[in-house]
Amino acid sequence: MNTSNPMKSLQTPDLLQEQLTRLKAEFPDLFTNEGRLNPAELLRLTGEMQRDHFDFSWSGKAAAKRKAFSPTTAALRYDAARSVQPDKAGGNCIIEGENLEVLKLLLCAYRGQVKCIYIDPPYNTGNDFVYKDSFAEGTSAYWEQTGVTQDGVKMSTNTRADGRFHSNWLNMIYPRLLVARQLLREDGVIFVSIDDNEVTHLRKVMDEVFGEENFIAQICHKARASVSNDKIISSNHNHILFYAREKNVIEKMRSMFGIEPDLSGYTLQDEKGDFKLVPVDGPGGATKGNPHYTFLEVTGYFRFSKETMNAKFEEGLIVKKGNSLYQKIYKHVAEKTRRTVTTWWDEGFLTSSASGELVKMIGADIFDHPKNVRLVKQIISLWCNKKNDLILDFFIGSGTTAQAVLELNKADEITRQFIGVQIPEATETNSEAYKSGFKKISAITIERVKRVIQGYGDNPQPIDAGFKVFTLEKSAFPRADFAPDPDASAEQNLQALKAFIAQKETNLFSRLDPQAVRDEVLLKCGFQLDVQLTPIAEVTANQLYRVTDQQTPPRLAIVCFDTNLATTTLEWLRQQKGHRVIVLEAALDTTAKWNLHHQLGDDLTVF
Repeated sequence: MNTSNPMKSLQTPDLLQEQLTRLKAEFPDLFTNEGRLNPAELLRLTGEMQRDHFDFSWSGKAAAKRKAFSPTTAALRYDAARSVQPDKAGGNCIIEGENLEVLKLLLCAYRGQVKCIYIDPPYNTGNDFVYKDSFAEGTSAYWEQTGVTQDGVKMSTNTRADGRFHSNWLNMIYPRLLVARQLLREDGVIFVSIDDNEVTHLRKVMDEVFGEENFIAQICHKARASVSNDKIISSNHNHILFYAREKNVIEKMRSMFGIEPDLSGYTLQDEKGDFKLVPVDGPGGATKGNPHYTFLEVTGYFRFSKETMNAKFEEGLIVKKGNSLYQKIYKHVAEKTRRTVTTWWDEGFLTSSASGELVKMIGADIFDHPKNVRLVKQIISLWCNKKNDLILDFFIGSGTTAQAVLELNKADEITRQFIGVQIPEATETNSEAYKSGFKKISAITIERVKRVIQGYGDNPQPIDAGFKVFTLEKSAFPRADFAPDPDASAEQNLQALKAFIAQKETNLFSRLDPQAVRDEVLLKCGFQLDVQLTPIAEVTANQLYRVTDQQTPPRLAIVCFDTNLATTTLEWLRQQKGHRVIVLEAALDTTAKWNLHHQLGDDLTVF
């Protein structure tokens, strides 16, 4: 920490600057004497100066990437009134706001923490919307659109008549995937639902973002049963693109991947337990490239190499019946090995079923094309089967992913967690949703998850869980609108800036709920949204807290959000070396700031 400027930045991580810093540390020769990246040297290093290469590009791609890597100064504000049983929420959160900005904010505390991302983005059919990234800290447009001064935001329709039909959609999805990848754990995975309109483009984008080597599967599932007679061929499927953050990590843990094993058919028994016999000869061995050989006087292609067959035979696992060979599969082994699924899912995942179930839950047809909750349960259960596995859905829509997590938790008593993000898109005034009192899609999200917890229709039993609601808002620290006087000296502008900040902070803390400051500071200091604050009783002159969250290991700190610190409080804080301390700059004069930093060093964070 620099003693001349110990303040923490009020913005989220700058991913572009992080990349440049890492590159400069490893390859300083790629930079000029002024510290700028030299593109010619970079091309020379990679040998691309005279070589053609495959590239997937579109209009606006470079700007979309810059948008992904640029930081934000926005904040998330806890909404207690709309939260449901927050004391039982754990890490469960629903966030109302523009999802690109929300993803950037989540980087502060959730980078490398998400086990599974599932999203069902707009399919770009020509009728659905494409997000317009109108969020801007310095303008009023987003805040007016999202309900700060008006009710909701209506997205723009992306019609096929637009000359940038595909580019518009790609410029929406690309930056969000770039940021989302940063949130995944090393063993994390992402599933993206899509239809034929953009599946080819989406796969190319995901190859670029996640790496073609991390592609796992393109799942196809039956989404509708009815036939469209006005089509040449009636389409009844959708796709799910499935990528890993690091496929090699998944490969090493493959026995843990899949759905619950089928334990039927284990009708035989020996001293080792219940087992069943599975043929090991047949055409499958030829498909695997195994040689044609003779084993126990049976000649043919086998599932295993001759060396593996010998090893299994020595273990008593290979038996001969008639002219065929079989492997013993024991039930106690199968119980520990999850069942591999195929890329064709035709198991009751119809959208029409999902629509009917939502109508039963809410009492009206309020949401078009909700995702089938059984489909999302299957996706989640493939890989997220441990305590506190975190599932993120930043196009959560009506809340299907949250329902899937909660119902899976109830069924198998594993406490997975979810974070869902939904922009407050306005519902049409003539829609059933609007007539039922839902002015925004995000209101549907919250109500659906609330009813899942409280019990509904065919599932009247409540679930012992909860969730917190957060909203995307402006930063509580209005420092970005200072303009220096071009006719003044540097010293005069510096003094003017200090006076401006002092005035803003005086006005800020005299009229603002301290909760807004607390929410922003803790998230930007890396504390997750399930943060717990415990008052420190031994300090009475100011309100101090010990804060922690549920990360592994948990983050810990001593914080104070008071704008004035008593002498006794400052003395107590100076003795907390080895403990992270977070305070507001408004509470410190120059001397107090210097003394605290002198004692605490990098353990001190000032906002």
